Amino acid sequence: MSAIKIPVYRPSLRGNEKKYVNECLDTTWISSRGRFVGEFESQFARTIGIEHAASVCNGTVAIHLALLALGIGEGDEVIVPTLTYIASANAIAYTGATPVFVDSCRDSWQIDPEDVRRHITPRTRAIMPVHLYGQACDMDALMAIAREHRLFVVEDCAEAFGTLYKGRHVGTFGDISTFSFFGNKTITTGEGGMVVTNDKTLATRARHYKGQGLADHREYWHDVVGYNYRMTNIAAAIGLAQLENAADVISRKRRLAERYRQALAGLPVALHAEQPDTVHSYWMVSILVETPEHRDPLRAHLSQDGIETRPLFFPVHTMPMYAKSYRRHPVAEDLAWRGINLPSWPDMSDEDVQTVAASIRRYFSK
Repeated sequence: MSAIKIPVYRPSLRGNEKKYVNECLDTTWISSRGRFVGEFESQFARTIGIEHAASVCNGTVAIHLALLALGIGEGDEVIVPTLTYIASANAIAYTGATPVFVDSCRDSWQIDPEDVRRHITPRTRAIMPVHLYGQACDMDALMAIAREHRLFVVEDCAEAFGTLYKGRHVGTFGDISTFSFFGNKTITTGEGGMVVTNDKTLATRARHYKGQGLADHREYWHDVVGYNYRMTNIAAAIGLAQLENAADVISRKRRLAERYRQALAGLPVALHAEQPDTVHSYWMVSILVETPEHRDPLRAHLSQDGIETRPLFFPVHTMPMYAKSYRRHPVAEDLAWRGINLPSWPDMSDEDVQTVAASIRRYFSK
């Protein structure tokens, strides 16, 4: 393996991140109190157009907190796509509920509403759409199913900050939604997440649980088993600075996807396509090769050229802890075995893109 010359991701830190972090250090407000926590929450809510936002320490606990706020627990089922990052399923399992896996749509790679409908049982309490790699799910169809069966909708927007569905930000359709700000996300706090909702009761419940279940009316009195899921002021300071440049970052990522599309034209690969009535934020620019036999050799070839890539997520239903009632999800499996995430950081140069494309071209010309 050659030394990495083009990493799969690198955050863009060209704004007020250092200034705001230094303010935290200078004022000694470095933990979960300080001005940046509230400002980041309120500015994030305004940016996506939602009433309430509660910051947390990472995206996985954001999902857990959202499920806790809804009262999801033992004996419940939550429908989730099998083609997702493991955190979506694990957070369901943390509550004692059962993740029920469904297949993907071939054109969008997102959760298949018709397969959702097929998997609803009397124990189903919620549907968890995951806006995978920055492309929006079919929220009209999913919300209609949820209304018909009186189910909650928990949107996992970990990879989809800036993604739009029919002109609205994802995360504003469900009962409650979550975002991740890990170091490789479109906006980052290093580690961090957000729970958002238009429901004041759910917002209050989420804040209560994330702060160790501390009661409002009595100092150091705890009335539920809570969690220490709070975001630090330092992380929020970075997040606020990131929000200030978010529109530019998303614009650059979308331009990056278009440059890849042009550079890869004529090669036997298919770029993850933006669907009608959506704006794809292209957290990761991803391709499919024609057959699974090409995927790993192509990644090895790129690695030899110093280009880092990732495979698409393994379908969660194939992993040992979730395979007890194994069944096939053929579209998700096919996408997973053929998919590659290409280097996708917003500051990539045209030269970097051409280097990646040239390496792929050399592979297929052998």
